[in-house]
Amino acid sequence: MGIDRRGFLAGGAAAGAALLTHWGAHADAIFAPTPGAWRTFEVTTRIDILMPEGATQAWIPLPAMNAPDWFQPKGSRWKTNGKAQEARSGGADLLHVEWSSAEQKPYVEIVSNMATRDRAADLTKPGKAAPLPDAERKLYLSSTDLVPLDGIVKHTADRAVGLAKTDIDKARAIYEWVVDNSYRRASTRGCGSGDVAGMLKSGDLGGKCADLNALFVGLARAAGIPARDVYGLRIAPSRFGYKSLGANSELVTKAQHCRAEVFLDGHGWVAMDPADVRKVILEEPLGNLAANEAKVVAARKALFGGWETNWLAYNCAHDVVLPGSKTGKVGFLMYPQGETNGAQLDPLDPDNFRYTIRTKETTSA
Repeated sequence: MGIDRRGFLAGGAAAGAALLTHWGAHADAIFAPTPGAWRTFEVTTRIDILMPEGATQAWIPLPAMNAPDWFQPKGSRWKTNGKAQEARSGGADLLHVEWSSAEQKPYVEIVSNMATRDRAADLTKPGKAAPLPDAERKLYLSSTDLVPLDGIVKHTADRAVGLAKTDIDKARAIYEWVVDNSYRRASTRGCGSGDVAGMLKSGDLGGKCADLNALFVGLARAAGIPARDVYGLRIAPSRFGYKSLGANSELVTKAQHCRAEVFLDGHGWVAMDPADVRKVILEEPLGNLAANEAKVVAARKALFGGWETNWLAYNCAHDVVLPGSKTGKVGFLMYPQGETNGAQLDPLDPDNFRYTIRTKETTSA
């Protein structure tokens, strides 16, 4: 018998909610996200373990990063025929579901609600944000398994920063360095692994968002600027006409996207996304755009300090230990994770792992 948690309603209000609108609208708009009206979304994640081989587990990230200025989680509810429990590990909120036998035909469906709005920081004026608490400053200046801050990472950070003195100037220098020296590799699986030291040692700075934005975060930390990756999912099309920077369908199973932030004194956490600049260069029609193309120039300017928040935020956690896992921790938690009979299911193969994620906007933009 399924578990009914937090008033899960099959249909009901969901049936009357508006479908996502504005697919591909405003194609000629300037890319300039600014804080404005809030938008609300409902995101449904469904997992069916098709070929369980005994005891089975799943861990699903929940959109729970509370950032009052641009992202407000409104809670998640679920139904499942397994044993489900919310957990928090390494700074990531997740739902842990266990099934004791293969005969159960394991499934779980999670509905999450949230509100988002665009963000942008005016870095030309002094800010009034509170200082970063010491414990958080220490955390966001620390190494992780995939992002050590010594050796080649520190050497590269020093080279990227050059003569810059202030944190804002250092952050900008690193941002520009990453955009100039990295590239988006279309063949990279998923969003990449985030192995910053491996990238730098190989000399090949190709990858996707979890690689390129992790590179930015690692270099910023090595330069003494608190920084973090923010792991999430694109949930709506771009209202500025960027096909590559939005979810252009209600089915967003493969729309995961990692972003970055730096903490700048007086301004607080500031949005960054050099990886999306490289995505624009590679993927905006007609593809392989020149650096001086208008769309590239606009994105490069806006994504230093701003985001279009057609996107949800799960967490900013690294080195996440999955409760009860037989296969250990993961570098970051942005995809559903699963195991059956102690063997890991491939989180980057949703067709065989069998999960789907759907989105709909529940208020007009």
